Amino acid sequence: MIYENILSENKDGVCYLTINRPKQLNALNGATILELSNAIKSAEENNLVRCIILTGADTRAFVAGADIKEFSCFNVAEGENLARKGQEMLFDLLENIGTPSIAAINGFALGGGLELAMSCHIRIASENAKMGLPEVSLGVIPGYGGTQRLANLVGKGKAIEMIITAMKLTAVEAEKWGLVNYVCPQDELMLLAEKIAEKIKRNSPMAIGKAIKTVNAGFIDGVDGFEVEKKEFGSCFGSAEFIEGTTAFMEKRKANF
Repeated sequence: MIYENILSENKDGVCYLTINRPKQLNALNGATILELSNAIKSAEENNLVRCIILTGADTRAFVAGADIKEFSCFNVAEGENLARKGQEMLFDLLENIGTPSIAAINGFALGGGLELAMSCHIRIASENAKMGLPEVSLGVIPGYGGTQRLANLVGKGKAIEMIITAMKLTAVEAEKWGLVNYVCPQDELMLLAEKIAEKIKRNSPMAIGKAIKTVNAGFIDGVDGFEVEKKEFGSCFGSAEFIEGTTAFMEKRKANF
């Protein structure tokens, strides 16, 4: 598929997705959200893809926010539909797929950009990265899952402070808050993402998908995460990957997943 706003490349079991709107600091518009959604679905359906690395073109921005020009004239119903459609099409999709994703945050990750990064399963940031949800300075709130995912990651008090002050965190601050897993120099960012991806690729894709599903279940209202864990744990025992993994362990060799 040919994309206009993103770059997509599959190499050595990794799908590299790059938001490619550097003149707009990779701001998310409707077309970019649709293209990302399609690319993520394609990666999920490709058995050769074991991990997704998501980043932004250039060194200035991962995604500097949403494209405000697209919705500045929306009414109440249109605004709600924008959030609902965007969450379903991209942010919820990314969070819930069985293929693990790494956000390589290479600069500004603001508003929708930080919400996109928070939808990934792992986040790493370059030392020049800045992260924030500044929507209240525009008279609106985060609408792509930001209020919920930020609180899950950094806690309620920190999330409210960050949102209502529209503050921007440095990469080091984001790591201290638990918002990102690692911080590294800009020129080492993709190398670190690839190093993590290599570790992921050694393991059972089936088990990884079930682990993601189970962890996510613990953050869903009305769902007993422990019960989901028991069922998903049990379901592993009927799989070829469980047989290969346990057999390889007993034979003292690397498993071939």
